[in-house]
Formats: sequence, C-alpha cells, structure tokens
Amino acid sequence: MKALIVKTSSMGDVIHTFPAVEDALRNRPDMSFDWCVEEAFAGIVALHPAIKSIQKVAIRRWRKKAFDGDTWREMTGLRHALRGARYDLVIDAQGLLKSAVVAKQAGAPIAGFDRSSAREPSATLFYDRKYAVPRDLHAIERTRRLFGQALGYQPDLTILDSGIVPPAGGLFRVEDETVEGKTAFLLHGTSREDKKWPADDWIETARQLASRQFTPVVTWSNEAEKDVAEAIAGAVPKTMLVPKSPLGKIAAILGRSTLVIGADTGLTHLASAFGLPTVAIFLATEPGLTGPRGPFSSTLLAPAGGKVTPAEAMEEAERLMAQRAIAQAQH
Repeated sequence: MKALIVKTSSMGDVIHTFPAVEDALRNRPDMSFDWCVEEAFAGIVALHPAIKSIQKVAIRRWRKKAFDGDTWREMTGLRHALRGARYDLVIDAQGLLKSAVVAKQAGAPIAGFDRSSAREPSATLFYDRKYAVPRDLHAIERTRRLFGQALGYQPDLTILDSGIVPPAGGLFRVEDETVEGKTAFLLHGTSREDKKWPADDWIETARQLASRQFTPVVTWSNEAEKDVAEAIAGAVPKTMLVPKSPLGKIAAILGRSTLVIGADTGLTHLASAFGLPTVAIFLATEPGLTGPRGPFSSTLLAPAGGKVTPAEAMEEAERLMAQRAIAQAQH
C-alpha cells in the first residue's frame, strides 16, 4: 500500500510522527510512505530512511503572497505531483483545516481524527475515515494510535523508536576541525523570550561541562542567538562555536553529540528522537502532551517563581548518561 503522510509543521510535531512510521513498518511490511511537509522541515523528514519521496508545501510563505503568480504555480504543481503519485491512502496526522485541505489535493481516501479528537473539528469534513483517539494522550501516542487504527494493527506502546539516523558525516566535525572526545550541544536558542534560560546559566553549564572534559558546542540562527553563543564561547574558550548553518548540517553535528542540553525548541525534540542523553529545560511552558520523548530524555520544569539551575541540569545529564551506558553495556 502506498500512503502519504500529511504533517506539515512544526519541527517538534514532525519528529513526534516518526514512531508511528516505525510501528507501521513493523506491522505492515507492505507499506510505502511519502510525506508532505513544510519546505523548512523537509530535511528533518529526510532523516527517516523509509520515506520514499518528500512533497513540499510552503503554506507560511504562500499566505504572505496569496495573489502572486508564483504562489499559484507552486500550489498547482503540488496538486499535480500529489495526484500523479496515485496514493492508496492519505493520513492527515495533523488534524488542522490547512492540513486537511492539503490532504484533499491527493485525490485519495483520507484517514484522520474524528471531530472529538482533531485539533480543528472542521478538518474532519474532508476525511473519508475518522478515528477516535483521546486528546489527553501525548502527541506521539495519539499519532501512533491513529496510524494503528487507519492501517489495522495495535501499536506496541512499550517500544519507542523514531527510526531516524543522523546525516552521514563520519567523525564529529565543525568546519575543517575534527572535535575529539566528548561533546555537549547546548541548544540555547528558542522562539520566545520567556522560554530562554539566562545566558549566565548557559555559561556556567559550559564551564561545568569543560571541567568534566566535554567540548561544549553552540550555534545560532539569528543575531540575538549569535550574541549568546559568542558570550558562551568567549567565557569558556573550549567551546566550539558553529556558524549559522543549514538545518541538515546542524542535525549531523547534533546527532553525533555525547550529550544535549536544550531549551524548549525543535532541535531538543530531535536530540531526544536520536536517542541521545537529552536534558530539556522548560521555563514558561508545560512539557505536558507535547514535550520531548526519548529513551534517554528528561525535562526539567522550573517551579513557580523558581528556576532551573546549572547544577540541576548537570546532575540530570550525568544520570541520563549513566543510564545510557548501562543500556549499551547490556546490549
């Protein structure tokens, strides 16, 4: 069976869908999957070796230029590509009106959440097959249950496997320099100011990592993040500063890290999905039903009126690394 997954954004939502793909491949070896995703996250989808073809949308960009001729040509091109692929089934794993409209363009039966389960009930008007999935479950489990019902199997929820692998690259390299020993990627950048751990806490964490013979690694995607990254690197000279880079390159470096400590951001979800020891620091948001999940991942949530300290982050990092070492020794 040839199926199209529609999960267009965000990065965390895309990553949360990978375990459902793994379930399907285990239970339905006849399945072949393509994926329709926002162009910015196509490189993330490409991390899963079983995805045959990636269909790109640009809804965010198209909305800004709704009457532009190029926009209409791209939308028409997408419709032709989806129709031409001749899918047996489309699974709208997002449950939004925008994703349902995209799914409809394929001209194939659409499976999705029912009205009580979808994030936007109006999306279900486009579905041919509708399934009830409790909304009080983590996003990963909700998607796994949806795939199971749509494809006729019961997912084994005792297993959590994303199936993704870091991009090829061999040794851990930054620019032309090979980084030896243990590395810790510090993901300090995030979308909202109230989610950001103070720069002084990142600096102290980098100091503690360096004292434990780690090479701290930082990067940036905008000028504000650049200032923080440079402050960390300036205060802790052992820090490796990665210039602003394409997402695929960052994913390759991230995937070969020994440890990841990150704010509430998509790359923290990616580190968890890679199976890396990952400490997520949540300051203004609840991890709740959408937080990072992985075999060696945990979340430190700031208490009301309090904070997460670098010492707490390091204690949790050491616990997760020890847990992973035990697991590797057993295998």
